Amino acid sequence: MTLSFTTKSAEETEAIGQKIGRFLQKGDILAMRGPLAAGKTTLTKGIARSLGITEEITSPTFTLISVYEGKVPLYHMDVYRLEGGEDFSDLGPEEMLYGDGVCVIEWSEKVMSELPEKTIIIKLAAEGEKRTVTVENWPYGDLYI
Repeated sequence: MTLSFTTKSAEETEAIGQKIGRFLQKGDILAMRGPLAAGKTTLTKGIARSLGITEEITSPTFTLISVYEGKVPLYHMDVYRLEGGEDFSDLGPEEMLYGDGVCVIEWSEKVMSELPEKTIIIKLAAEGEKRTVTVENWPYGDLYI
């Protein structure tokens, strides 16, 4: 299933993240794509809130992986600085990809070859303050149920 949303502010983008996060279960992997400042980390903040995480969510650009504890762990990865799938594999992501938490991977287009078919793909596009969020391979039905 593919879903699409348009937001007009960071708060609305975070709210979409919260709606997405309410459905997520351990083992879910979200592959985020979009240019700089498209709202990937903002969407992740909403996902984190819905998982009961109160810690401030920041982009893990320099640390590559941040782990947050909530109802289930959130593994927040930023693979922008990696060259590709081999670099990603060298990080040893299996425990996070197939573990007890939810994975959010920013700049995922660099490592798609290493991700399972069930991966949920989230594409973000920015036009001024407006964001378009497209969710592909969504297994849980309508977000507004």
